[in-house]
Amino acid sequence: MRAFPNSLTNPVPAPAISSPNSRRLGVGTLTGLPHTVTRPAFTPRNLGTGIVHLGCGAFHRAHQALVTQHTIAATGDRRWGIAAVAMSRPDIVHSLRAQDNLYTTLLRDGGEIRAEVVGTITAAVHAPTDRIGVMRRIADPRVRIVTLTVTTGGYCVSPDTGRLDAGSDPVRHDLRCAAKPCTAIGMLVGALAAVRRRGGNPPVVISCDNLTANGRQLRGAVLDFAALRDDRLADWIARNVQFPCSVVDRIVAPATAIDEAAARNSLGGIDDRAPVSAEPFLTWTIEDFEGERPRWDLAGARFVTDVTDHELAKLRLLNGTHMLLAYLGALAGHATVAEASADPELAALARQFMLHEQGPTLTLPEPELRRTVDDLLHRFRNPAIRHDMTRVGRNGSGKMMPRVTDAMRENLAAGRPTPGAVLLIAAWIRWFDLCGTRGATMEVIDSRVEDLAALAAIPDPYRRARAFLRRTDIFGQLPQLDRLQQEVGAALVELSQDDVADVIRRRLLEHPTGKAA
Repeated sequence: MRAFPNSLTNPVPAPAISSPNSRRLGVGTLTGLPHTVTRPAFTPRNLGTGIVHLGCGAFHRAHQALVTQHTIAATGDRRWGIAAVAMSRPDIVHSLRAQDNLYTTLLRDGGEIRAEVVGTITAAVHAPTDRIGVMRRIADPRVRIVTLTVTTGGYCVSPDTGRLDAGSDPVRHDLRCAAKPCTAIGMLVGALAAVRRRGGNPPVVISCDNLTANGRQLRGAVLDFAALRDDRLADWIARNVQFPCSVVDRIVAPATAIDEAAARNSLGGIDDRAPVSAEPFLTWTIEDFEGERPRWDLAGARFVTDVTDHELAKLRLLNGTHMLLAYLGALAGHATVAEASADPELAALARQFMLHEQGPTLTLPEPELRRTVDDLLHRFRNPAIRHDMTRVGRNGSGKMMPRVTDAMRENLAAGRPTPGAVLLIAAWIRWFDLCGTRGATMEVIDSRVEDLAALAAIPDPYRRARAFLRRTDIFGQLPQLDRLQQEVGAALVELSQDDVADVIRRRLLEHPTGKAA
């Protein structure tokens, strides 16, 4: 197949190509790697750049970039190299450039490691210092796809309104300095304005962040920002740019010195300063869209008409249960999700929570739900993936509604008890008291931490519970508020006085099958 023109590849001075004798990963070391290491089935330097990705973190490199590598190997279509953009810190950019943008994924399952060198990144870009500019890269006619993993905060959306937070400092900066935006939203709007000026076809923009209706949220933020610049631009984007929703799933751990050592061992002594460590499980579900795209479906992704059911299952089963294990597990002294999942009481509570609280709010048939729960518990217990409690539990106030209380509201309306959700909420509240205390296994990181710390200081646990539960921006409109105040207040008392395992055991005995005793 014809090589795709590649004006975006290595647009900044490239690092010298590694020699065959180099001890650091690079193009020159690929042929000498051990046969146990999977390597690109193409020449990385021959890839064109058809994708720009905003957010060059570990998740992207262990997920979308890897799926794209398998797609190119399956099709031979070399148009789909990725310009991967780091939005703030330059560390990963420096590491990737020093090794020809190659890195190793380490798929860990218990004590086993499978190593694969990934070569789909054609340019590692540091947005604040990029001489070409992220907007010019996105606006290049050869770029047909833009993907994002910029975390919830990167969308500049107010948690209170669900719309662009036009008064935030980053948004105000980007409106003043349109030529040098600092946010993903400002970069997208600037690039789309350039495409409109030249009369071109815009790229498809795919959110891969863990947000409810992520494509629609992204579209709303982009349109709001564009309207503040030019109503005609906003109208053009609304009519011409597609923002399909997608659901991603893979547990990826932050890289550590242990991963660098594991990569060096797998690569036969070759150093890799940018490895990523992940579980073997991976899914990617994308709403179908018009236009050219990589055949990601040949590498495990799915194109569907509507991702809503897939999204709910992911948010409520995996992400909601992660929160339960993080907040209660940290109270029990566990440092990681794997440790918490190996705790018999916590594992039993997690199973009950998924089967009898989160599960009934989904459309999954009973056999599929049970298989999914078994698979998730197996994934959570993987000791090779260090998913620490602070990372899982951060920004709980923004995650509570889509992952926990939306399902809780449905259960209460249907007359189903919610012991797991009540304990989860109480444990989260409890952490505002414990954060920073000696031996704490979790740090509370939350955009509303100052407001919520004041509520957590209310001495009476029942009044404290009521003050939290009245925060509709966090929990939504909860029914049976008096009853929930009593249940969460009682749980706060128990969690402050009793062993966590005893508190959980009582809940399991009261609701052995999720039905009222």
